[in-house]
Amino acid sequence: MEKIKIKIGNVEIGGGAPISIQSMTNTKTDDVLSTLKQIEELTKEGCEIIRVAVLNKKCAQALKEIVKNSPIPVVADIHFDYRLALSAIECGINALRINPGNIGNEKHTKLVVEAAKQTNTPIRIGVNAGSLEKDLYENKTLSLDEKMIISAERHIKILEDLDFNLIKISLKSSDIITTIKAYQRMYQKTKYPLHLGLTEAGTKRGGIVKSSIALGTLLSQGIGDTIRVSLTENPIEEVKLAKEILRALNLKKQGVNFISCPTCGRTQIDLISLAKAVEEKFSNLDLPITIATMGCPVNGPKEAAGADYGIAGAINEGYIFKKGVMIKKVPQENLLSELELIIKQDLQLNSL
Repeated sequence: MEKIKIKIGNVEIGGGAPISIQSMTNTKTDDVLSTLKQIEELTKEGCEIIRVAVLNKKCAQALKEIVKNSPIPVVADIHFDYRLALSAIECGINALRINPGNIGNEKHTKLVVEAAKQTNTPIRIGVNAGSLEKDLYENKTLSLDEKMIISAERHIKILEDLDFNLIKISLKSSDIITTIKAYQRMYQKTKYPLHLGLTEAGTKRGGIVKSSIALGTLLSQGIGDTIRVSLTENPIEEVKLAKEILRALNLKKQGVNFISCPTCGRTQIDLISLAKAVEEKFSNLDLPITIATMGCPVNGPKEAAGADYGIAGAINEGYIFKKGVMIKKVPQENLLSELELIIKQDLQLNSL
């Protein structure tokens, strides 16, 4: 099935476009300065689309200033009140996240869709396993992923019946297998872009594992057009993990790919601290290179032969190598500084 492409602001979604990273602010939306500050921070980290909660009229009115000054497209997250959706569109919002069936009666839904059509404002249908329609919730014969698909199809039909097709779909559950099955089935049934997410994934440690499994599985199968990692954390951590998932699957080339070996009895240096220091030093280097930190010279350079740059520890000294070839032997304490100097010279950087 040929997949369609839509645009949220200046970001293309679906139809072969690069997978984009999304997050959501946790500031009070009507606190414009704080919201914009957080959007700026997330953008610097690599966020490409941001969603903000629109709880009331004050939040809706704040959207005009937020959209005007945001460096990335803004999506308004709206539940139940069609008037907030209309206000968001008037304020120039780049996309809406709603469920057409829960923002009022048919008349209200039509008003929102007509306004979205006039401004080419895409709508994300956000199905959540925890808030399905009553008849689906009470159905004992269908699996949860099947219920989510039916809910999405109902909302899609509402929009299509109004001749609207600027649609993106999400099917989120807190269960990994349910989420994977729902997206796999929806991918076979729809032409619209899919926004991937595992909702309520938890705090950082558990959320990293769950989100990596769910999103990584789907992305490796070619499913998904945008992603959001949901963590009970600072949203910056969501963006960092999303970038790592895409990098690990070779779906995003920007930024450094760090590799390092596990410690073992051969290790003669504080490998854990060194690997962390290397990652911290070069984490803001927005270039598609690989840097390896290896514990010993026995097989370090060979195992990391694909790395652009690397270091390997030894007794009281260490080695710096490029593309698997050792180029310099230095005292252990100078490994990081020497590596930094070589990378700066090679890439003609003024600072790191």
